[in-house]
Amino acid sequence: MKVLILGGGGREHALAWKIAHSPIVTQLFCAPGNAGIGQVAKCVDGLDINNGAEVVAFCQRIEVGFVVIGPEAPLAAGVADQLRANGIGVFGPNKAAAQLEASKAFTKEICDACGAPTAAWARFSERDTALAHVRQQGAPIVIKADGLAAGKGVVVAETLAQAETAIEEMFAGAFGSAGAEVVIEEFMDGEEASFFVLTDGRTVLPLPTAQDHKRVGEGDTGPNTGGMGAYSPAPVMTTEMQKRALEEIIHPVITEMARRGMRYQGVLYAGLMIDANGPRLVEINARFGDPECQPLMMRLKSDLLPALMACDGNTLPEITLEWSEEPAITVVMAAKGYPGSYDKGDTIEGLDAAEQVDGVKIFHAGTRTGPGGIEAAGGRVLNITASGKDISEARERAYEAVDLIDWPGGFVRRDIAWRVLS
Repeated sequence: MKVLILGGGGREHALAWKIAHSPIVTQLFCAPGNAGIGQVAKCVDGLDINNGAEVVAFCQRIEVGFVVIGPEAPLAAGVADQLRANGIGVFGPNKAAAQLEASKAFTKEICDACGAPTAAWARFSERDTALAHVRQQGAPIVIKADGLAAGKGVVVAETLAQAETAIEEMFAGAFGSAGAEVVIEEFMDGEEASFFVLTDGRTVLPLPTAQDHKRVGEGDTGPNTGGMGAYSPAPVMTTEMQKRALEEIIHPVITEMARRGMRYQGVLYAGLMIDANGPRLVEINARFGDPECQPLMMRLKSDLLPALMACDGNTLPEITLEWSEEPAITVVMAAKGYPGSYDKGDTIEGLDAAEQVDGVKIFHAGTRTGPGGIEAAGGRVLNITASGKDISEARERAYEAVDLIDWPGGFVRRDIAWRVLS
């Protein structure tokens, strides 16, 4: 079977690396891909992955049998709908179901309808009423652009001034149309964790837990990013906490979506806040987390592709997945200046030596092939991923590999997995 992956980041490289090992696959394509993905798949230039008609035409022309949608934008654009309408198998929810990520207010409404525990919230379409609300509520408080903002549209305001600035910037267009409406939430204290399940809209197959680091600075400080590192498993997600998350959040949300005629098929990623009272929902994403996908793929021992196809083909009850007991970690190497402005085009050296470190795999995120070799072409550029007998060994291996990479224009956080190691 010919398989097409949509996307070009570290998550898609991890998925491509895993899917390329499947005996089902005869040829693997990725649009647009990156320099690393090009080592395991044929990269497709010039295909608008948010245009369903273009994607369908490409699949029909070269007889692609299954499409894996990596990022959120094609899901929100309804690409999965058009593929299914043309008889092409696809991993990813339809446009209606993808609202769980595309609109934070929609997710809150679903939580209210099914009783899933989450933060108190309010939605605003005007700056002045939003400002009045935060002045009444005080800080800390959370300000979110309602729409898709590439993981950067959330501000955890520790002071009233920070909250006011966030509101001003969002309504001034800092996140484009994503900030046309703003959701303001109660601040939840606790420890965050990422919980992923595969689902066909009825059956749920839980995956191992993970925890990511969204803030750019060490000690989880500074502005939010798309993620500076992650590890799996997350000790805070005990067996009991996973059971509660399934019973109190995952199953009710999926049931409510089905009741509304929005059957959810794909991976559902629940960002959770864990405290003494149990789990509460922070957000839902309609795709694998990036960078959580990378350590998950390192730990997966089974063929991934049949599980993805089962979400589309109503055969998920037949699927079991085997996972390594060894934990895994990924450290994001980003361009200096990220998540603000940054330079592109620097040549990166030392990647071959870094991948020789025991247990290490480097997934490319924002890279391209230039005249001098691999070049930086994005904000988050490399995901240095490692497994080990415990999280300490995995982290030592990852940072040993980081130190072999010669890229003066890059930086990493040096404290990934600090919570579990402290």
